[in-house]
Amino acid sequence: MPDTGSRGSAGAARVPREVVDAALRVARRLGKDVADVPTREIALEAGISRSTLLRRLGGPREALDEAVRAAGVDPGGQPPVRDRAITACAHLIGEHGLAGLTLEAVAARADCSVHSVYAAFGGRNDLLEAVFERYSPILDVEQILDGPPRGLPETVRLIYRRLAQALDREPRVLPAMLAEAFARPAAPASQALVRHFVPRVLAVLGRWLADEVAAGRIRPMPVTLLLQQLVGPMLMHFLTRPALGGVRQVDLPDPEEACEEFAAAFVRAVALPAPGGDRD
Repeated sequence: MPDTGSRGSAGAARVPREVVDAALRVARRLGKDVADVPTREIALEAGISRSTLLRRLGGPREALDEAVRAAGVDPGGQPPVRDRAITACAHLIGEHGLAGLTLEAVAARADCSVHSVYAAFGGRNDLLEAVFERYSPILDVEQILDGPPRGLPETVRLIYRRLAQALDREPRVLPAMLAEAFARPAAPASQALVRHFVPRVLAVLGRWLADEVAAGRIRPMPVTLLLQQLVGPMLMHFLTRPALGGVRQVDLPDPEEACEEFAAAFVRAVALPAPGGDRD
């Protein structure tokens, strides 16, 4: 059902339906967004002059865009709805957390209809998964592990740098998602994220750790414990940095130094000596 809230108000109401239909037809025929179709083409399709069209719109064409949006179609002229919704959702999560997030709020922030958000994602959980894909370090880590072989210390350092960037950048999506999962693990949003997140992590980091064990480069431990040892200290440090930054007695290292120290600690804890005693 189209979202015809405030966005489809007075401006949309004065646009005749036949003008909206004409705009949609010519946009489909030309393969363009409605916002990119010249008004003369819309007037021609509607069988009226351009000046008559502008009079019926009441002036600028924003009223037509409102009417098209109220009909459940994104008029375009902006980045695609999917991209705008992901960005809007990320900022809302960073500002207010996950618990109160609604598709109505996402649509308002993205300047589109709720209907358009549903059409792009199918529902709230699918939108959250898309936000996680964009704002978590999972894709960066995949590229690191699919790239040229590196020694264990260098690989861990690179992973930590990507994780630190994801935890520290604005909007603070990853910290907010983790906070929701820790605070309300049984909530539907938390369960949906866990079902999406854990298999991805196991497929990427879990496989890499299992391969390192099989190659005799790190101690044979359950993959779950290795994962927790890999990411646990880093998560604790970067999730608490914002709160600790204002405490005079706490001397925080810069992020790069923290990554180096945690990487060295992980390698010392799990690495097996390579032939000749060189762990690199």
